[in-house]
Amino acid sequence: MLRAFRNLALLVRATRVMARHDALLPLEFREEVPPALLALLPVAKLRLPWESGVQEKGLGAAFEALGPSYIKLGQFLATRPDIIGPDLASELTKLQDKLPPFPLEEARAIVEADLGKPVDAMFTSFSKPIAAASIAQVHRARIKPDASYPDGQEVAVKVLRPGVEARFSRDLDSFFWAAAWIERGYKPSRRLRPIEIVRTLADSVALEMDFRLEAAAMSEMAENVANDAGFRVPLADWEHTAKHVLTLEWIEGIPASDRQALIAAGHDMRKLGQQIIQSFLTHALRDGFFHADMHPGNLFVDKEGRLVAVDFGIMGRLGPPERRYLAEILYGFVTRDYRRVAEVHFEAGYVPRDKNVDHFAQALRAVGEPIFRRPASDVSMGKLLAQLFDVTAQFDMATRPELILLQKTMMVVEGVARHFDPGNNIWESAEPFLREWVAGRMAPETRLEEGAAYVSRTLTQLPDLIARAERTVRLLSESVDEEGVRLHPASAQAIARADGPWERVKSGAFWVLLGVLAALLFV
Repeated sequence: MLRAFRNLALLVRATRVMARHDALLPLEFREEVPPALLALLPVAKLRLPWESGVQEKGLGAAFEALGPSYIKLGQFLATRPDIIGPDLASELTKLQDKLPPFPLEEARAIVEADLGKPVDAMFTSFSKPIAAASIAQVHRARIKPDASYPDGQEVAVKVLRPGVEARFSRDLDSFFWAAAWIERGYKPSRRLRPIEIVRTLADSVALEMDFRLEAAAMSEMAENVANDAGFRVPLADWEHTAKHVLTLEWIEGIPASDRQALIAAGHDMRKLGQQIIQSFLTHALRDGFFHADMHPGNLFVDKEGRLVAVDFGIMGRLGPPERRYLAEILYGFVTRDYRRVAEVHFEAGYVPRDKNVDHFAQALRAVGEPIFRRPASDVSMGKLLAQLFDVTAQFDMATRPELILLQKTMMVVEGVARHFDPGNNIWESAEPFLREWVAGRMAPETRLEEGAAYVSRTLTQLPDLIARAERTVRLLSESVDEEGVRLHPASAQAIARADGPWERVKSGAFWVLLGVLAALLFV
């Protein structure tokens, strides 16, 4: 009961903030809402005497006003246009993850508690915060000379925001609670799987708030790009890194967002535009591990002209099959081989085999041809993938979250490329890499090597597969008699308990809950 009241209070506050930002019920969803609840919207927007006025409208502004948990929720939803629609997703990509810094004394206390030493015993200098976001803030520091760093070293120290873990835990619990009510009481919502969405968000946030995992992501990517000419990753300082503190080498470079400074420094802007596209494709297709938040605020250009990425809290992964299929799909569009693109979708199992491959190729041509007839400045690989997902949905292609994250990241990377070079032709930048990569993957020796590796993995797993099969056959044989399969009594009772009460809940329960929230608006 206490949990219910606490979560109601949190959701009432969020409801009021979103209503006052004109973001409670986006136009796309208002047709599904009963008129009685729509009539309550003006009441929810009323400003109480102690509340300040609203400067900006929209869901992004509302999430910023609601704080760290909602900012992360907005960033996550921006990667899922399949759930909230392309317009809302586009709005949320502009969400600013900036908060006022917390005091220097608190940051020093967290560093000392997590690393087990006084700050002055580890660093000769430790600056005021130079950047602050929803989860952490960054300080510039210099490590004291020791055996590892004889001359000392300038570093960036990222410190977790105090109290943020408890705040996220509380807000995420309210998200789970609301998702459970919505999913149980409003049947149309079940296809969107609200509980699964919140669980994915919770898992992502848990990874972001353990800086040891971010250091591991940096370390892995640094190894991947060690021999790449145009891209590098800062090195993590494991000795001064813990769950709430991340220390990495200080980057001397020009922020990617400062185009005029890059030009003044003599950097080749056309080359940088090509470099960001080719680097991203290299990470995604060659390594299967890519930076999924590569906006200009997370990129620098060093004096050698290399791109340097920071902030590895959000990463994406693609398995070997996904990488090969994605490369062939993109290269098929580059060469306008729509039949091959269609075949790849069927080979990958993305489109059910009962669909017609020629009809699908025709639909792909309808996506590709209009794009290639536009000026180079209008061509977008990310938008092409977005339209591709729309078309494939008509052919019953299931949602692929890893590909949607890649598509959203690709759009951000394209934006950076055009920020460097407004005339950048995305396809011209991508084509040499895609051609070389596809040719390499299709070479007989490569296919033979991949096949041998697959057979080796399968043989390694064979004893376990046989043991599982034997257990399954034994359990089935014990559960079958002349009347069919028997359920254990405890299982039957559990199923009855789980289904009974909620089976009687009609979709009206969802609107009853919203009515309760509306009634509590001024509590």
